[in-house]
Amino acid sequence: MGPATAARRAGPGAECPPEQHDCSVWDDDPGTPGGGGDGGNDGGDGDSGGGGGGGTCQWNGRTLPCYDDVLGWFNNGDGCYYKLDEPRSGETPEGKQWYLATCNGGDLGDQHSVLLDAPPPGFGAPPDPEELARRALARITIRPPRIAVAPRRDTGPGLVGLPVWMWAENALETFGPEISRTATERGLTVEITAVFDRIVWDMGDGRTVTCTGPGTEYKVTGRHAGQRSPTCGYHRGYAKAGDYVVRASTHWTVTWRGGGESGEIPVTRTTGTVPIQIDELQVVTR
Repeated sequence: MGPATAARRAGPGAECPPEQHDCSVWDDDPGTPGGGGDGGNDGGDGDSGGGGGGGTCQWNGRTLPCYDDVLGWFNNGDGCYYKLDEPRSGETPEGKQWYLATCNGGDLGDQHSVLLDAPPPGFGAPPDPEELARRALARITIRPPRIAVAPRRDTGPGLVGLPVWMWAENALETFGPEISRTATERGLTVEITAVFDRIVWDMGDGRTVTCTGPGTEYKVTGRHAGQRSPTCGYHRGYAKAGDYVVRASTHWTVTWRGGGESGEIPVTRTTGTVPIQIDELQVVTR
């Protein structure tokens, strides 16, 4: 364990599990679904015991939990989990102890008993608070919002140089305000809080727009109709006519605290895509 006041910043959040749908579309013409996001819900699905990732235990390129309720503690040196075992035969020599080793990263088919002079490296280590934080993160849902733009394909093309509106589905899992969760293992409790930070829109022409919220839905009868979006828009509009594909990425910051330590885990979710068509101004005025 580091100093009681240590603060650690994790790298980009880990891979999302298969059941996390990381892209969705909201438009009359759905377009092409987007790819997976960076960061998010990795690890196990419980408050205690084995599972979870994001710790410092690895084997053959895999990140493993440093402790498992059934297998014991992991040794990075040989890729085996160790827990105390019953004597194999007769008396145990003084100063020695039998351990059940589950090797190859926890392969139940690769188990054997071993007599050691001292506990193997990592044996009896306290829980890793960052690993518990990632386990808590695995139990919350942060998903990409459905997105929309105006002008929309069903109402006709937009025009070069005119403002574009962007907005997204506003829900707890997409924009917060915040989501909290705890995870506990062997007496250590870690609390996490996930807070939305920003949404970055890729306008498909090499430019991006950053907004601090879900934006405002465009309505032809609204008081801002025909003007710039009051909350989230591409105000300068497109410089050239053409067909463009718009997508967005939401960025969250997950802060964790427990065991005298604290840190942050960045989380990103990438949406699906929506199409937008832009025509030259003279096409409709001549």
